[in-house]
Amino acid sequence: MPAKAQQYRALGLSTFAFTLCFAVWTIFSIIGIRISEELALSDTQLGLLMATPILTGSISRLFLGIWTDRYGGRWVFGILMLTTAACVYLLTFATTYAMMLVGALGVGLAGGAFIVGVAYTAAWFEPAKQGTALGIFGAGNVGSAVTNFGAPFLLVAFGWEKTAQIYATVLAIMGIAFLLLAKTDPLAEQRRSAEQKSFAEQMALRELRVWRFALYYFFVFGAFVALALWLPHYLIGVYGLDIKTAGMIAALYTIPASLFRVLGGWLSDRFGARRVMYWTFIASVVCTFLLSYPPTRYVVHGIEGDINFTLAMSLPMFVVLTFILGFFMSLGKAAVYKHIPVYYPMHVGAVGGVVGMIGGIGGFILPLTFGVLNDITGIWQSCFMLMFAIVAAALAWMHYAIRKAERVEWAAQTEQTDLPELASPQLFYPMNRHPVADAAMRNSDQHG
Repeated sequence: MPAKAQQYRALGLSTFAFTLCFAVWTIFSIIGIRISEELALSDTQLGLLMATPILTGSISRLFLGIWTDRYGGRWVFGILMLTTAACVYLLTFATTYAMMLVGALGVGLAGGAFIVGVAYTAAWFEPAKQGTALGIFGAGNVGSAVTNFGAPFLLVAFGWEKTAQIYATVLAIMGIAFLLLAKTDPLAEQRRSAEQKSFAEQMALRELRVWRFALYYFFVFGAFVALALWLPHYLIGVYGLDIKTAGMIAALYTIPASLFRVLGGWLSDRFGARRVMYWTFIASVVCTFLLSYPPTRYVVHGIEGDINFTLAMSLPMFVVLTFILGFFMSLGKAAVYKHIPVYYPMHVGAVGGVVGMIGGIGGFILPLTFGVLNDITGIWQSCFMLMFAIVAAALAWMHYAIRKAERVEWAAQTEQTDLPELASPQLFYPMNRHPVADAAMRNSDQHG
């Protein structure tokens, strides 16, 4: 393995670069509000504008993951940042809604940086430390908090066009710096010399496990991105806040949903990724259920007349619940990606690209759906109702798959410590991993 200094250098550069890319990727959460005012957009149109960069960032992860496996993360990451910076700058020349949507497609390339960084970072670390390393890298999601906190002040001071130009300049500088300072990862030559598989085989599309991981990521990442984009608009509409205050409160959600990903990686290394996923989904079911409850006025017909009272979510309680939701989603994001280098060490970019793409598609579909639900139902809390349905389905499928794998374990009389230690709570992953059991686990879980 490379020296620790080389590992820290690669991790630091990739994390900082990803933070800037994520800040650019979610820029429409702030400038989109001003654009909506200028163009008199409906909630559905605003949701589409916010979601369009997420679509590009999601789809681009497919070929960016393949390219990173073949050509190495250094060149792919650097060129990607320079290309995205040019697209962000060109956005400022758009004057109509259609032109904005086209420009947003180019801005969305920033979202593809995630899978490039995952493949590049994982190559520098041994398996026992990959979960923690990828958790630190994934904390670059805090870039959305940078945008929610800082962009409103730039927007008020300079306007949305100047704000976009500042973002483009910073990203271009980082792209050049990455090309100059980053080193070629140690697995680049090994991956290039490996037997070339077909596109479908390289991404393991035939394995149901990959699609199950993708559903997990659809919620923990896709819903995170969607809510990070939607929250400022939600807070302004529900609680009547100004854009600066709404941005700062939204940052209270995005910061824990980003930084605690480091903790999620460590917990996945220490206790098992499946156990972390149970924590994530159970807590998320509770939070989204409470957040789904719209303000309701009740009339109780009492003995001496009607008794009227109202139940509504206060702003402080809303902030607390979204903070908790963001915390557990951050743990789940790290837990999902803990599995990929273990199961597919030579195709981290390809398989991670599939999982990341589907998760990112959640970030595209959900903001658009939030706007449509608002226009159809007239209920702001409908966005959390949808999120509750998604996480409940993910929890049910995960539990079914794990119990199915456990039955195979019991029949074969083997111990599989990543299942998630419910049957054997004294076992802690990865300290008691057994090669034979690991092989059996991969086989039994392949179709789960």
